[in-house]
Formats: sequence, structure tokens, C-alpha cells
Amino acid sequence: MKKKIRGLIEKGKDKLPVQKDEVEVMSDAAKTAPRITNETVAEHREKVLGSARKYIYPLQHSKHKIVLISTGLFISAVVLFFSYTVTALYKLQSTSTLLYRVTQVLPLPVAKAGKRFVAYENYLFELRHYMHYYTTQQKLDFKSESGKQQLADFKKRALNEVVDAAYVKELAAKNHISVSDREVNDQIAIVRAQNRLGGSDKVFEDVLKDYWGWSVDDFKRELKQQLLAQKVVASLDTKTTGRAQAALKELKSGADFAATAKKYSSDAGTKNNGGDIGQIDRNNRDLAPQTIDALFKLKTGQYSAIINLGYSLEIVKNIETQGDKIHAAHIIFNFQDINTYLNDLKDKEKAKIFITPH
Repeated sequence: MKKKIRGLIEKGKDKLPVQKDEVEVMSDAAKTAPRITNETVAEHREKVLGSARKYIYPLQHSKHKIVLISTGLFISAVVLFFSYTVTALYKLQSTSTLLYRVTQVLPLPVAKAGKRFVAYENYLFELRHYMHYYTTQQKLDFKSESGKQQLADFKKRALNEVVDAAYVKELAAKNHISVSDREVNDQIAIVRAQNRLGGSDKVFEDVLKDYWGWSVDDFKRELKQQLLAQKVVASLDTKTTGRAQAALKELKSGADFAATAKKYSSDAGTKNNGGDIGQIDRNNRDLAPQTIDALFKLKTGQYSAIINLGYSLEIVKNIETQGDKIHAAHIIFNFQDINTYLNDLKDKEKAKIFITPH
């Protein structure tokens, strides 16, 4: 650089308008200018980065603060929401849709039955379908004095039901009893075939929604619980099951159906007339759907196997087919009330209730 400058001075003294002082300044600058080589690149880069760090470090510090503040706010929000939820459910006993959804996510207990915690969601599931029915179908105002009393009664009933359901599950587990989805669907199919749940899927869904505020899955959930309780009773009440089997054995041995009904039947209204229940058509609503289903599969003179109606066992006979109706008779074997078995378990494993319905 120094030689080039000097060359320019010598060659262009007469042509270039360069003053001597300016040339000397340029010459001095050339002497003091830093030389960029492979060896000095790293050092130069470090100087540049070093000058930038004074701006970067405060920014990183701000990000750290933002993370801490955000985390603190989130934790505070969670604590506040949880406090509100606990207060609303356990003290105020709110039945709002929001809190019902919360209980579907958070496993909050409403009671403990023996070794099993009873989910608050189960309690609200039962209570809310009562409330829906009486609000929409009976036009009951729960804000009125009579409505408040009725709601308090519903709350006690719903709580008792879910606690009992927990004990039923305990008995079912001890006795290796369960209800499959297929059993639930088969039960629904029998009822649907008799047009008891509406003539179409749409009507069925609308009825459930309008009357109980349920979806089809909600209905299946309730039905599954009922079937489990029925199977538990059928398994534990061996005395009633034994009577039904003894009656069926006698029929197979040629015993007269009317005489067998008089001997074994629990139906005081029909046992003395041979179990005769008159003419039955497919749309009869006085008999269980299982009874109608079994009866219309029989030929004249035939009797059925033992039918489990849930609350009892039954044997039916087709005395005579008369057009689209059947002259029928039956033998009923009533089960013991399920509380007979639940009370024993409740005495051994006391329930703990976490709310007082009001």
C-alpha cells in the first residue's frame, strides 16, 4: 500500500490535485491500519461478538424473567381454578354443565364405598338426568320452595344410587361377574324390536335427549349398571335360582304347568289360576320385553327355558296361538332385594360421604 501511494505521487504530481498533507495522512493511516490475516480473523471476530454481548445478555435475562412470570401466573391460575372447583362442588354443590365437564376430567370423589372411591362425575350423571326430566317434562322450578325440597331429595337419591352402585361393583368383582358390551347391545335389540325405544335411531336418540338429556352412550352406561346389579342378584340368590330350576325340571318330567305354577310361582295374582295371564300381543307393555321375545318364539303347548328379568326369573307357556295374539301363562320366581346383599357388605365396609346434600 505504501509503495503504491508513493508511486501515485511520483507519477501524478502534475496531474492529480492531491495536497501533500493529504498524502501524508493517507500514508499514516496505511501504517496504522490493522492487517487482516488468517491468524487475526478469530481475534477480530471475538472483538465483534464481545461488543454485541452487552446487548444480548439483557435480552436473555428478560426471556428468563418472562418464563418465570408466565410459569407463576399459570400455577396461580391452576390453584385458583382448583380452589373454585372444590368450593363449588363440595360446599356449594353446583350442578352446572361446566363443573360436570370438569369432573369428567378430574377424578374427584364424592364418597368412598368400602375400598372404592365413588367419582363425583357418577353422582352428577345421575342427578342431572333427574333434573333434566323434571325441568323439561314436569316443568318443575327448582328455585321455588317446593322445587328446592324436591332437588334436595333428588340429591340424596342420586348419592345413594351411586354409593350402592359402587358396592354392586365390589360384589361383582368378588364373584367374578361382569357385563359385556354385547349383552348391553342384545338387550337394546330386544327392546328396539318391540318398538319400545322409538321406530328409528333418530327417534330413539331424540327421546333420550328430550326426556333425560342423555346420548345413546349414556343410556348404555346406565343399562350396563342395571344389568350388572341384576346378574349379581341372580348369582347370589341361589335359593330363588334353585326353585326355578326345580320347577323347570318338573315340567320336563311331564308335570302340569298349572299345577307347577300353583306350587312355585311368586305371583300371588296368577298362581292360583295356573299362571294364566290372558291374551298377549307383541305390543303389550305390561310384560317385560324379554318375556314377549321368548313367548312369541314358542309354538302352541310349548314352554320356555328360565328367563332372567333382572328382578325375577320366569318361565312362560304358549297355551294357544290366536291370530297375532298368544293365550299365555307364566311362573314367576322373585329374587331377594339386592339390599339384602348390599347391607351385609355396608356393615363390614362402611361408606364415607364427602358431601351433605342440601
